[in-house]
Amino acid sequence: MAVYALGDLHFGFAVKKPMHVFGERWKDHAEKIIKHWKMQVKEDDLVLLAGDISWGMRLEEAQADLDVIDSLPGKKILLEGNHDYWWKSSSRLSGCYPKLFFLKNNCFFWNGVFFCGSRGWLCPNDNSFTPQDEKIYRREQIRMQLSLQAAMQRGAKEIVVMMHYPPVNDKQEASDFTELFRQYPVRQVVFGHLHGEKNHRMALQGKRDGIEYHLVSADYLDFRPKLILE
Repeated sequence: MAVYALGDLHFGFAVKKPMHVFGERWKDHAEKIIKHWKMQVKEDDLVLLAGDISWGMRLEEAQADLDVIDSLPGKKILLEGNHDYWWKSSSRLSGCYPKLFFLKNNCFFWNGVFFCGSRGWLCPNDNSFTPQDEKIYRREQIRMQLSLQAAMQRGAKEIVVMMHYPPVNDKQEASDFTELFRQYPVRQVVFGHLHGEKNHRMALQGKRDGIEYHLVSADYLDFRPKLILE
């Protein structure tokens, strides 16, 4: 029973959003993801989807994408990204897709490990950070803490964190997120959002303070789910 992670699927089966405008490597990217997923993931595995799942603006537009995800092998945990405008009500989504787990202000337990997370946001001192970002950053920090506390109330000994945004700024400085992780038994953190070779090179990767960090943007992984636990 393995755990895989992948972010930024950017599916758009019901909307016209050609991804090759972002580079030739994105051409037919959805087909690449599905092909590699089916080759790697087994039914008793778990897949963490770290945001930017569908280009649909409304749930009706995202349903074709969620239907594909629902049909693929494995159990799936979905996290909201900054482009997931269709994600309005987690309870409604759970009612429509009972086999999918929508991670927001809650946690998921699987095979001895708790999975927590929040979307995250730009971190302070990032080159793009503005005073308007501060409110969202603080809100996402609260959501992360609610998720972690939910796991601890259930006796968590090992936690894997999912985020969409990186947990640090573009200088890889410590943030309230990384400090929060140190207070809990967080072992690994997966995140996406970053695209292009320049941004990939700037990503926090490997171990820091005993926690393993993974960039799992689809284009960085050549559209293949990354094995993080087995």
